[in-house]
Amino acid sequence: MKTKNVIKFFTVVLMAALLAAPNLLQAQEDEDGVTWGGALRYNIFDKSWQDTKTQPTATWDTWRLNADGSISDVDFSFEYRFYPSFNTHFIHHGYLGYGFGESEDLYMKLGVSQVPFGITKFASHSWWFQIPYYVGLEDDYDMGIKFDYTAIEDLKLSFAYYRQMEPMGTPNVNARYSYDIVPAGNASIQELNQFNIRGAYNITDNIEIGASGQFGGIYNTAEEESEMSTAFAGHVVANYGNFNFKGEYIKYNYAAKNNDGDDLDMVTVGAYNGSYPIAAEASIYVAGLAYSIDVDWGPITNIQPYFDWSMVDKAESNFEPSVQMVPGFLISAGGIYTYVDYAMGKNHPWFDGSLGAGNEDADFNTRFNINIGYYF
Repeated sequence: MKTKNVIKFFTVVLMAALLAAPNLLQAQEDEDGVTWGGALRYNIFDKSWQDTKTQPTATWDTWRLNADGSISDVDFSFEYRFYPSFNTHFIHHGYLGYGFGESEDLYMKLGVSQVPFGITKFASHSWWFQIPYYVGLEDDYDMGIKFDYTAIEDLKLSFAYYRQMEPMGTPNVNARYSYDIVPAGNASIQELNQFNIRGAYNITDNIEIGASGQFGGIYNTAEEESEMSTAFAGHVVANYGNFNFKGEYIKYNYAAKNNDGDDLDMVTVGAYNGSYPIAAEASIYVAGLAYSIDVDWGPITNIQPYFDWSMVDKAESNFEPSVQMVPGFLISAGGIYTYVDYAMGKNHPWFDGSLGAGNEDADFNTRFNINIGYYF
């Protein structure tokens, strides 16, 4: 079936799902103990680097379907996403879960799950994520087995082995939710056999500190050899009154060779049906601050202004840093969440730049973005 026909087919499915949503909300659990849900999101944006006559632009950002439940003490969770503006669709996550022992202090997830690394679930407050997401180190999902251990008070440990990146969707290897290393040019490389360990400790009820390590192979199918890549992170998440702070430091080295056996100073990552080069080795600095305000304005119950900042300091001396800043606010109204962001980026692929070598004379490009999402 051609891609356009597939998109049309699933669009019809979405319309049927939305029409059935009220009934699903009234009786979410069916006879098998399955809870159904989903989301529909739209974007309105204005890009500073594009022709102003075409701006602002409104697009259908995404729609998704979710299924969660438990049968015979085995849990499951599944989410599939469709991105019409990128002409692609793919799995977000899908795993079987099982808790060991009466207290279920050891919990297993088998399948496509979130990689335990750095701040989870997100290192960001905005709709834009932080820069680690765009190099595969924030809200990343892969295929394998993961264990969460919570028997020690105030401490959560996670161990995981991922055989490979999550399955690709349609139409190509870049059709995926999270960024992974993909083959490009003279480098037939891919991620293979990755191990993760993460520990997060609550010093108080309001302060979490943590450390993460990632060790994995980057396999060259032409050379039939793997290089060991590494990533390490330290993080803190703190709440004080209505304030929330997220801070993180990451050091990564995506060691890889091309088909001639030469070391690469850049590798290609892909997601959302696109790809771009990033520095193979770098340090990343992350900081974000948010303030929660409860209100009673009709359906609006909360407004959260925030400011997120992150920077990539690349190991190659002739590579230029990449920077991202996102001031904005989140409006919560029942199942409707609206992000209003004024995102700024320099040497950033989502702002007409590059996370690879970069440009010494690069200026900040901006994107004013409103994302409206209905979650059911």
